[in-house]
Amino acid sequence: MKFIINREELLTPLQQIVSVIEKRQTMPVLANVLMVIKDEVLSLTGTDLEIQIVAKINIALATPGAITVPARKFLDICRLLPTGSEIKFEQQDDKVKILSNRSRFSLSCLPAENYPEFSESALDKEFFINAGKLKKALEKTIFCMANQDVRYYLNGLLLNISNSKIKLVASDGHRLSLYEDQLDVGTGYEARIILPRKGVLELSRLLDDAEAELKVQFSANNIRIFIKDLIFSAKLVDSKYPDFGKVFQQELLNSIHIQKQWLKEALTRVAILSNEKFKGITLDISTESLRISTHNPEHDEAEEELAIEYLGEPLTIAFNAQYLLDAVSNLDSELAVLTIAKNISSCFIDEPNDNVYKFIVMPMRL
Repeated sequence: MKFIINREELLTPLQQIVSVIEKRQTMPVLANVLMVIKDEVLSLTGTDLEIQIVAKINIALATPGAITVPARKFLDICRLLPTGSEIKFEQQDDKVKILSNRSRFSLSCLPAENYPEFSESALDKEFFINAGKLKKALEKTIFCMANQDVRYYLNGLLLNISNSKIKLVASDGHRLSLYEDQLDVGTGYEARIILPRKGVLELSRLLDDAEAELKVQFSANNIRIFIKDLIFSAKLVDSKYPDFGKVFQQELLNSIHIQKQWLKEALTRVAILSNEKFKGITLDISTESLRISTHNPEHDEAEEELAIEYLGEPLTIAFNAQYLLDAVSNLDSELAVLTIAKNISSCFIDEPNDNVYKFIVMPMRL
């Protein structure tokens, strides 16, 4: 295996792949990147056996072959070479020589035959989506995913396809975000799959070109997404997502319309003196004002009052300040609409004219 390549052509795909590779590996070969040259195409593969990224680079004047190279060492070498450098790569038995200008490196490698195959079932469903559209949907929901929850279906993101409608849902049990959009072409099927947390975070990072058209293929166990010269694959969470639809069927109190920026700034200021662990704040809602207050074990107190119009009985409810802030920050409109359920079990946060994005947060007991 032998080739010559410009540093910039190799660096970006290598960076995209290395982030998937875990630092601590049970199998030494998984700390390596698989490099294969075939038919004038260089394929770079990185995996942790749950997620895999393959990058393809067109390459002329190359000798075919396959080898696995220590991923982070190889990335650091490429990253620290001068911009525009030409890199000569040559395999010699179980080592590779990397030459560039006056730099010389020799890396110990492992044979490509030892690299584990990423097991995938037949991908029987497919749809196309704009990268910018999917990136926005992920950004609106991603922050609500649980992290290491025993209910492992919450450590991921629900992707629901219903013909031409796409719905993304994430929840950590205390809050839920839901984003709906339309696909350009109907799929003719209904499907619900759960993408794993790490896969969702990696995918969001890879969607750096809003104009790109993505091809998405999936089955009950796997998903594969073609992003320009990259192929992203992930094993899906084998579980059923809870039925969240009932939350939207509750009786609601009258809505409160409030300037998003005012609410965001008030919440940020009051949260400074909230309990560091629980971030609890209290909302006192009356016909003309919304009072946001908090206190902490050190007996510090904070209070802000915002003018509102509310048609209903006064009420008091407490929330995690960060949860409210995350929701309000993700609204695109100037106005935030807060609607509390009649049984005070949840608060809905959305936009006045747009139903594509909904956020629900459960109250706290302070």
